[in-house]
Formats: sequence, structure tokens, C-alpha cells
Amino acid sequence: MGKSQESFSKKEKEKKRRKKKQEKMERREQRKLEKQERGKLTFEDQISYVDENGNLSATPPDPNKKKKIKVEDIVLGVPPKDDSEVEPIRKGMVKFFNDEKGYGFIVDAITKDSIFVHVNNTSEALQERDRVVFEVEMGPKGPSAINVVREK
Repeated sequence: MGKSQESFSKKEKEKKRRKKKQEKMERREQRKLEKQERGKLTFEDQISYVDENGNLSATPPDPNKKKKIKVEDIVLGVPPKDDSEVEPIRKGMVKFFNDEKGYGFIVDAITKDSIFVHVNNTSEALQERDRVVFEVEMGPKGPSAINVVREK
């Protein structure tokens, strides 16, 4: 008879198949060893600590750096509204006013906030750069000036 029926490519494919099978067995053994090692870890080895910056670390925090927090200082939810009285009558200057459309904006002298003003809330016609005295109320779109009077 003649030569064996095995060709070069068949031998190479068989080598690759055996190599893959061997590598798979080695990975399986490695995973088994790692699993056994993880089982040997103690509770202390598995603990992580949080430092003062919120980062995880393997060492416990320094007890001298601890801050004492009073339970009364902890606020859950929305903090209570500040009840300090805001000056009801404010002073400011008209930054912009459109006579045709009947609205404008006043810059508060103290807070430098821009406050909406409508012609219905003024006692007299306003012009830009007029100094005014007014009250503030919260409208649907933010603060708006009411009872606007030009300073004398």
C-alpha cells in the first residue's frame, strides 16, 4: 500500500486542537486554584475602608482625624426655609423699559438682581436709568416688581 492518508494540514489541525484542549484544561485548573485561594481569605482581608475624601483604602482611617457630627445638624430632605426678613421696600434703577409693550427690568441696588416690571404695577411712566423704589413679589416666572414709584 501507499502512504498514510494523513496530510500536512490534517496534522496541523490536530496539533491546534490538542493545544486548545490543553490550554482549556490549564485555565480550568487555574480557576480552581484561585477559587481555593479566595476561600482562604479572612474577613479582615476582605474589608475596605473609606477615607475622609470618600476613597476606598485598605488601611483604617486615623481616629484623630474623625469629625464629631451632632445629630441635630443632619438635615434629611429639603433644608428648612430661611425665615430672615428681606427688606420689603427696595431701591433700584430701570435697566430696560419698552413703552410699546409695557414691560421692562429693574436692577436691584443691593443684590444686583434683574427684576421684571410691568406697566400695570407702576404709578407713572418709566424710562431707562430712572431710580425707583419698589416691592418684590414672586410671579409665575420669577420675581416681579410691584408698587413701582420713581424716586424724587
